[in-house]
Amino acid sequence: MSDARDIDPYDADRPLLMRCSCGRHGSAAEHAAEDAGAELRRRSETAEFEAYSNAFVEATLVKALFPQDAVRRRFLRAVGKGTAMAAIASVLPIAPLQALAQAAGAPEKKDLKIGFIPITCATPLIMAHPLGFYSKQGLNVQVVKTAGWALIRDKMLNKEYDATHFLSPMPLAISMGVGSNATPMNVATIQNTNGQAITLANKHKDKRDPKQWKGFKFAVPFEYSMHNFLLRYYVAEAGLDPDRDIQIRVVPPPEMVANLRAGNIDGYLGPDPFNQRAVFEEVGFLHLLTKELWNGHPCCAFGTSTEFIQQNPNTFAALYRAVLTAAAMARKPENRELIAKVISPQAYLNQPETVVTQVLTGRFADGLGNVRNVPDRADFDPIPWQSMAVWMLTQMKRWGYVKGDVNYRQIAEKVFLLTDARKTMKQLDQKVPDGAYPKFTIMGKVFDPEQPEPYIGSFAIKRT
Repeated sequence: MSDARDIDPYDADRPLLMRCSCGRHGSAAEHAAEDAGAELRRRSETAEFEAYSNAFVEATLVKALFPQDAVRRRFLRAVGKGTAMAAIASVLPIAPLQALAQAAGAPEKKDLKIGFIPITCATPLIMAHPLGFYSKQGLNVQVVKTAGWALIRDKMLNKEYDATHFLSPMPLAISMGVGSNATPMNVATIQNTNGQAITLANKHKDKRDPKQWKGFKFAVPFEYSMHNFLLRYYVAEAGLDPDRDIQIRVVPPPEMVANLRAGNIDGYLGPDPFNQRAVFEEVGFLHLLTKELWNGHPCCAFGTSTEFIQQNPNTFAALYRAVLTAAAMARKPENRELIAKVISPQAYLNQPETVVTQVLTGRFADGLGNVRNVPDRADFDPIPWQSMAVWMLTQMKRWGYVKGDVNYRQIAEKVFLLTDARKTMKQLDQKVPDGAYPKFTIMGKVFDPEQPEPYIGSFAIKRT
């Protein structure tokens, strides 16, 4: 971090440093980011990490199909490694599986634009740029900081971006034509799990019970977001109708803290680092982490259009490898402080390094006088479980974003890329494990993706 004294023109005891001490960077933070990036690149180039990363990519695909290890082992014993690999190779619409983990064909398109919102959810997608993971795959990627999610959607629809950082419900909504023209989109990986919070203004420290929130104004980053769905779920469980008892408005994440300070909102369920930034600015406190509602919930995703994948399969494979390599590095706790240095500067998050470090390491001040240690406050498990998609669809129907009959499985399997492996296994006359549909527990209530309509019907407060 730069020291404010370095730019004090009236301090006779210190040199006037408008740049960092070496003179090659705009600030000490940029200098630290370059040093941290160099160390992370060194770690990424070791034989140990390369072996780990390749195994991580392959294991991610296998686990996506077989979340229950006993099922995986039974399948391997029944068909053998070769047949199993042939079936699993088509988890994504590219062949073969080794192309995902190791060398692949030449990219059809090398110059790419990838959009991102400056939040820690996008950590793998962002850090892959300064660490050279895209260029290592033969890609010239420009990661483009974008002002809000509606703009992300529009730039994907207009083909100004080749791929993007999505809120994970967005590809579902876009594919269905909800809120936009219907355009098939795909989720390749989940960018992050957990990593969000409900932040309240300091004046509400005596209102920790959501039953007391009637009349509150809340912000979420987008209608088709886990933030909106989790906030609605939480207040409805407390007996409040999210459409009648509170106000929910869309506010771009970088504007949330300023709106909280100005009194325009009472709180927000938003992405980090803006929850921690409110504590840092002493204008808000962390009411709860969203992992306390659903531990391991998805938030953001990396994805692109179905058309792009079909026209550029090798390019997509290269992007997939780069982002998963970054996820593999981000999942290691020993890398988190260095990653915070790399992604904090102006080109990426433009946040104080201490704020980002608190989020990524999980050791943080909560604004209530406590220093908490929650190592999995943010995590980067990349598997796009199709039952996650089904849950999002149930909430879209529960709150009236979609009407009529919904073919939950069909939509989930078109958008969340795990379906082709199941098709290949059927062609091999193998029993298809139902691996893509694990159950989840949200606020103590089990969600069974096999029973989406009864699940919606079980809620007292809903629009359907």
